[in-house]
Amino acid sequence: MAWQHFCDHSDTYKLVRSRNNQGYDVVMNVVSVAKRYRQAQQSIMEDTHDVDANCDGPDLDFVYADVDSYQNEIAELYSYTEFSEFQMNVKAFEDQMELYDLPPNWQKQDAASQRSIVMKLIDQLEVSNRAFRMQAARCILYLAQGCWAEVQSDEEQHQNTRENVIVLYQLGVFSSFIDLLNMEIESACSPDIVAVKITNVTLVDSTDIRVILSVLYIITETIRNEREKASEDYKDMAEAFVQEINSPLPDGELLAVKLLGMITRFCSGAAPQFPMKKVVLLLWKVSLLGLGGMDVLKNLKNEYRIKVGLEPITEDTLEVTKCMRASSPPATATDILENQYPKKNFKRSLMKQRFLDEPEQIDMELTGNEGNPNSNGGGATGNNGSGNNGEDELSQYYRPFDDPSSSTTATASTTSTANPNNQPNLTQPPAPVAPVQITARLPWTPKVRQKDIDQFLDISRNKFIGYSLIGDHESLAGLPQPIHEGFNTLQRHMYTSLADMQIKKEEDIARNPISTHEDEIKLTPAEVLYQAILPNLPQYMIALLKVLLAASPTSKSKTESINIMADVLPKKMPLTATQSTKLTVDMGRHKEIIVKAVSAIILLYLKHFKINHVYQFEFMSQHLVFANCIPLVLKFFNQTITEYVNTKNSIPLLDFPSCVIGEQPDLSGDSFVYGGEMSDKPYSWRNVFSCINLLRILNKLIKWKHSRVMMLVVFKSAPILKKTLKVRHAMMQLYVLKLLKMQTKYLGRQWRKSNMKTMSAIYSKVRHRLNDDWAFGNDLESRPWDFQAEECTLRACVDRFNLRRYPEATQKCGAGGGGNNGTAAQNAENAQQSNMNVTGNGNNGGVGETNGYGGNGGGGGVNGGANAHNQQLHDYGVEGGFPSDEILTHSDFAFFGHSGWWDRKVELTDYFKANYAIWLEEEVYNSQTDWDAL
Repeated sequence: MAWQHFCDHSDTYKLVRSRNNQGYDVVMNVVSVAKRYRQAQQSIMEDTHDVDANCDGPDLDFVYADVDSYQNEIAELYSYTEFSEFQMNVKAFEDQMELYDLPPNWQKQDAASQRSIVMKLIDQLEVSNRAFRMQAARCILYLAQGCWAEVQSDEEQHQNTRENVIVLYQLGVFSSFIDLLNMEIESACSPDIVAVKITNVTLVDSTDIRVILSVLYIITETIRNEREKASEDYKDMAEAFVQEINSPLPDGELLAVKLLGMITRFCSGAAPQFPMKKVVLLLWKVSLLGLGGMDVLKNLKNEYRIKVGLEPITEDTLEVTKCMRASSPPATATDILENQYPKKNFKRSLMKQRFLDEPEQIDMELTGNEGNPNSNGGGATGNNGSGNNGEDELSQYYRPFDDPSSSTTATASTTSTANPNNQPNLTQPPAPVAPVQITARLPWTPKVRQKDIDQFLDISRNKFIGYSLIGDHESLAGLPQPIHEGFNTLQRHMYTSLADMQIKKEEDIARNPISTHEDEIKLTPAEVLYQAILPNLPQYMIALLKVLLAASPTSKSKTESINIMADVLPKKMPLTATQSTKLTVDMGRHKEIIVKAVSAIILLYLKHFKINHVYQFEFMSQHLVFANCIPLVLKFFNQTITEYVNTKNSIPLLDFPSCVIGEQPDLSGDSFVYGGEMSDKPYSWRNVFSCINLLRILNKLIKWKHSRVMMLVVFKSAPILKKTLKVRHAMMQLYVLKLLKMQTKYLGRQWRKSNMKTMSAIYSKVRHRLNDDWAFGNDLESRPWDFQAEECTLRACVDRFNLRRYPEATQKCGAGGGGNNGTAAQNAENAQQSNMNVTGNGNNGGVGETNGYGGNGGGGGVNGGANAHNQQLHDYGVEGGFPSDEILTHSDFAFFGHSGWWDRKVELTDYFKANYAIWLEEEVYNSQTDWDAL
């Protein structure tokens, strides 16, 4: 063992004795410490995580994808309380067949007869009698469900669904059900209905609209699944369907916008009976199919990069994370000893590491017990020849955080194959492999921005020569050779993002609006969606976050909050223990599905908008931040996240189609089996998916935004995020470590000193920015007075972009405003401070933690999100999407100017008209303008 060799090494022993005549006590202390290290070694071998992580068990074999399996996605559409309605669908189908004088068996009908029946049902959907109309809708739902009463297996039911969806879509059922949905929305939001406040909404109140949404969802999900599998018989139909959902409906709205409007009405209380789970699921699948998933995003990004003259992306985050080891850095014996014996006579001090990929350096100063008169301080080892030898032996003990994707050594490859879950081998000691071989390769290629290179050159010029060249990105005259080598290294790793090119183009247009040619706006699916949601985007973001908050497991129910359980609560409450258990599982499942869908929607929109144009992404991001999305996500993770990931609120016997096919078991009494026990996976797919989505959203909102990073610090997010590292999944850990890396420089030296294992994990897993001083907090950009100016400038650029490209939609965007006093910088500062100082008050849009995130308090939510948004607009001086008149100066025209502004009618005062000649003389003729400066 390394420590035994260390203690038995004669040179080290002689060295310690020679340093002090009274060093015998020190040597005995070293031997005593070594014995305790040997006692702790067994527990080290059993735990490869942080001491406070306490992560046992194998890595999660979760594979991140756009969606779960088709069977699970269809099963999640239905609540367990909807079981009785399946029989209503069969009854409606049998009655309809009897009306047509046909046998009640769909599969016995030939193709022509089937199409004839569907045409008759579509005609029946247009009758005025509601009961007759909904009977036809239930018949079509039964067909879309695969005629499950006529089959004996899930495979037959799936095949029937697949065949029936082709017939239904080709004959126009999807368009007919969109019309039915419009009728239900108008009926639910009619003045007569709204005037009567609906209380105690249950499953019965949403019966008809759930039938309509179920048919739309099954058709959408089936076509999406077949398109993903590249089925030949679905190829042409799938393309036509995508074109249809990306085109406006007859009333001029996109289907996605209509569904977002339903969510907004639900959150405002105008339509509390809307079944939110089905609405958000349908919105997610419509958006996913219309915009495209991860593969489409990857191809679009490379296509756009090539178009502007950039190299395509070769590294894919999803592929790289599959090769990462899902664990935190190894716990050292020092940590375990320090936890077991916190008052022992040694202290740790942080030493600057020569390289961050070295094992954790420990400066053990064995000073002796202060209360022991025989101790005179003692000596420190490891500072000269023999100490270095012992240090080399120690390096074998610290198992470096290696990258399994590295194939540089045969030993690493063999270990990875023989031990896929990275479990420690307790029977054989680890092979002595040099750390440089294990950590020879990092998973990511380092990057650097042009801004960082310019900063490097500016600092070097001022240091060695004493001058700076503004705008010069290449001159190295007078600089020493090491600076030349550093500059060449930075140049080789420079990365120019698509967003940088788009921002540069916008700056050129703003600087030279007449001479700069703007490219034609290509109507991509993302562009069409952005133009459609732009007028009401703030309301849509607030509504989505309200639903997400209500479904969060950490939120407490309030009487004034929205009721997302309206489409799961039965009219009669359960009477038996079995029924109560089933309803409890169903409610937990219901919340999890909503979180899964909402998080996927927000992430999908952010990713597509960022590729389409970065300012579209920034506009959506700003309104998410204004609606307190950052504290909301942190509140979600302020729980025992390992329990949430492992919780399985499901009963497989009650999932569709298992609940209706074959002989049904009795679920009463002892035969009731909780769903989690029947699953072969130790985790919930949808919960892991939701956690990763929320972490990715948080990363996108905060990346390169120092003011928002400070929000993470203010909300005490570090301990919350660190707890999330307990989940043994590489991709989830990567996004957590990214968030920790952003704020490390602001957490102080003491935090970094006590979390060196987390720092090592950041180094090993997160991409390197070559001159990013994240580990020591010496960054020049950490000055707090720069934050507000950055946020204000970003807001001005986004508004200028929207006003130039979408003047009519921007005029409709936003509400509230009023007067505004003070400068733009003060407005931005007030707005940011109102975000950072959120307390547990629902009226200001806060998340409601009364004691910060260190405690367990507080429900609340984004209930006052609209008020907070209006206040934010007021603080920025934006009224109806435009700067209010009180702050409109010539500088504002430089920010917001475009043809729409000059077309405004300006009423001149009588005083100005009377003194126009004087004004002309003083302000125009006698004013000297430096056109070069302009």
